[in-house]
Amino acid sequence: MCFFDQTRWACGYWRWGHFREQCNKEYRTGETCGLKFVYNTIRDDEVCKLCKDIEKKQRKYNKLSSDIMRWSRETNRSASIEKAERDIMEVCQAINNMTEQHQTRAWATV
Repeated sequence: MCFFDQTRWACGYWRWGHFREQCNKEYRTGETCGLKFVYNTIRDDEVCKLCKDIEKKQRKYNKLSSDIMRWSRETNRSASIEKAERDIMEVCQAINNMTEQHQTRAWATV
């Protein structure tokens, strides 16, 4: 039952912060008992870094998609289209992984 600060972003994502207070179950100086409780919640009005990274990937996905549509009107761009389609699959997978990671750590908005 040791107490830690907690940072919480507007999107609901959170992380543990600095150690603040030691409980009486742990007698060694500088050690914690393993149970974490919130001492203070620091709210940040911006979205977390993970949300910003997801937005970047989404912009890359949109650009690749528009490139494929533009190149499909041309006749000699089949190699470029194939590479862009592979890149889109990788970007989609990365977006899905980051979204899943975000959802497992985010709280419901209060």
